[in-house]
Amino acid sequence: MLDALGGSAIGPLLVLTPTGRDADRAAELLQREAIPFRLLRDGRALGAAIDETAGAVLVADEALVTADLTDLRRQLDAQPAWSDLPFVVLTHGGSNSRRALGELRLPEALGNVMFLERPLNALTLVSAVRTALRARRRQRQVRDHLAERAAATEELTRSREELERLVIARTRSLEQAMEERKLTEAALARAQKMEAVGRLTGGIAHDFNNLLTAMVGSLELLQARVAGDPRALHHADVAVQAAERGAKLTAQLLAFSRQQRLDLRAVNVNALVRNMDGLLPRAVGSGVVVRFDLSEENGWAVADPNQLELAILNLAMNARDAMAEGGVLTIATGCIAHDDPAHGPGEVVAISVCDTGTGMSPEVLAHAFEPFYTTKGLGKGTGLGLAQVYGIARQSGGDVRIESESGRGTTVSILLPRIEQPSVAAATETADKSILEPSDRGARVPILVIDDDPAVRDTLVEGLEFDGFDVVQAADGRAGLALLERGAPAALAVIDFAMPGMNGAEVARAIQRLRPGLPIIFASGYAETAALDGISGAITLRKPFKIADLTDTIHRLLSGAPQTDRQLIG
Repeated sequence: MLDALGGSAIGPLLVLTPTGRDADRAAELLQREAIPFRLLRDGRALGAAIDETAGAVLVADEALVTADLTDLRRQLDAQPAWSDLPFVVLTHGGSNSRRALGELRLPEALGNVMFLERPLNALTLVSAVRTALRARRRQRQVRDHLAERAAATEELTRSREELERLVIARTRSLEQAMEERKLTEAALARAQKMEAVGRLTGGIAHDFNNLLTAMVGSLELLQARVAGDPRALHHADVAVQAAERGAKLTAQLLAFSRQQRLDLRAVNVNALVRNMDGLLPRAVGSGVVVRFDLSEENGWAVADPNQLELAILNLAMNARDAMAEGGVLTIATGCIAHDDPAHGPGEVVAISVCDTGTGMSPEVLAHAFEPFYTTKGLGKGTGLGLAQVYGIARQSGGDVRIESESGRGTTVSILLPRIEQPSVAAATETADKSILEPSDRGARVPILVIDDDPAVRDTLVEGLEFDGFDVVQAADGRAGLALLERGAPAALAVIDFAMPGMNGAEVARAIQRLRPGLPIIFASGYAETAALDGISGAITLRKPFKIADLTDTIHRLLSGAPQTDRQLIG
């Protein structure tokens, strides 16, 4: 709605002229000029009408003489900051009137005040009223502008705060992404390093296995020749035992390089742990007391004995690191019942490694089995120990459980499915010979031996001939295939796996094309056995092995005896 001033309506002009003809003349004039107004009867009504909607006030001085200016002033002082209500005061001429107005001190009481002396000129009155209303409109515009600015400022503040929150969130996200990238890059670098170390370790282990195979075979032959000399036989036995310890070391190196499958067999867990009573105290150092708490009940489980020893050793080393100021390490065994939803009820053999160290927080415990996760300082741990233990247990059909609390130590338990104790006959049948004895068991059966290492090949040939076999030998796969193509007799082939040119798997496939059904024994120190999958009638004998193991395996294959596992260890 527009008023006569051409702008939006700002509220009525409040008019208080209680005496004479001023009220009638003012009303007539304002109506003619189309200025909205509201007539008031007394000062009390004026005080009640003053609010933000009022446009201005036209008041006669005699009305103010009887009004309560104190309350009016208090009300005007309470106006909003933008408001300064205009007053147009109609006065009388003469000194008495001016003196009376001076005593009222209207400028101080009313603030924004304009005086018009009567008798009134219509143009002057209308001009003064319109000026007052225009000033009031400007106040309203300032109010609206201030409100818009306040709203804009508030919106800007909200936007700035939201932007700051977004910047903070984005910065945190970027920092987290950068941290995750650093961790990923570090994990990748560790993985690449571990892969390189694994390849190097695997290659070293392969070469050592060849050396140990030649040593073990030669020592067996030596034992046979000095059987009548107890002192010489004792020294040969000591050398064989040292070579067997070396074989365990290379098996652990191959496990570290992840190039070897588990050799699962029936294991007496108590006996295995008992045999570590000399190794563990030396491994953890003098500051840790090592105790053994072995169950009276013999617990047998299916496991790879070398890898199980490695797992226990890994746990013992972790326990030592958690007891920097010393403590007690307890290795315990026992048979416990379980009800696994995946496998049903049964019994497991538990091997528990318990320490009195710092323990783990729930957050650390949640990540304990993750590869490369470690709380140790830089260069003090790979984060693979528990991951390897978990992998060994799971591949053996078992599991690993951890009980730990910060400041209260840690117990890690390897749980393996319990089996019945093997019969004495079975144990005797698979027991190693202590001394190789001359034999005609081979009955001049022709055997083909292919190995690129001269020392290993010579040892294998002499050992097989010692057992009565006729042996044809070749230094590589192509030479062996050439012998067969020329019609060389062979009832069985013993083939090294890692050879230059054609590897053992490639040679075996070519042999089976030439001589279908020919039994094959892989003599492998590298044990990349995945490449051997799909070769029927073949088993693997891991280096280093004893000649007796080789000859027994050959006799079982030639006799048609069933093989329960294509992977054997000498």
